[in-house]
Amino acid sequence: MSPPLLEVRDLLCERGQKPLFQGVSWTLSEGQWLHLQGANGAGKTSLLRIVAGLSPADAGMVLWRGVPAHHAESGFSQDRLYMGHQLALKEELSALENLLFDAAISGASLSPHQALDALAEQGLAGREHLPLRVLSQGQKRRCALARLRPGAVRLWLLDEPFVALDAAAVQQLGDLLGRHVAMGGSVLFTSHQAVDLPGQGSTYRLAS
Repeated sequence: MSPPLLEVRDLLCERGQKPLFQGVSWTLSEGQWLHLQGANGAGKTSLLRIVAGLSPADAGMVLWRGVPAHHAESGFSQDRLYMGHQLALKEELSALENLLFDAAISGASLSPHQALDALAEQGLAGREHLPLRVLSQGQKRRCALARLRPGAVRLWLLDEPFVALDAAAVQQLGDLLGRHVAMGGSVLFTSHQAVDLPGQGSTYRLAS
């Protein structure tokens, strides 16, 4: 039997010499989503950053296809997309310029036509060339969400992706995540909202 796509094994994260969370273990396979839940301060963002390789764990390990995820030979960094609270958008650039710049930095293949289509799908048609500073917070988040292209990378790591979205945008994002999972992708996300995504999924709750 092949190993799961992603495995978190007995993770420990400490803050001020006290455990923020400990003994965290779960698996995520291709074609599945996992909703990470927990009260404010339980460590959801910290856990997501550890999984993404942006912060170290104090103990435990993250495995990618059975191999320590952050070894260069695992291919993990090329096959995952992380989107945190900070949207990493440049206010002086347009939505289109931001999307193309992000693709260039990450080494992704993205043409201007594909970028325009992705922005239109997020409801930003007609606003693609406006500087980010004149857009609403919800529109900025939609610009960031335009990075999510089903099938482009295997794993999406999303921290509160539904924040600042109206009901229609929440439904649209849920459909987008569902399409990615249906194509064999996997999604790990945090959300304070109750989210019912299509496909096979589960929840993991961090103890407060």
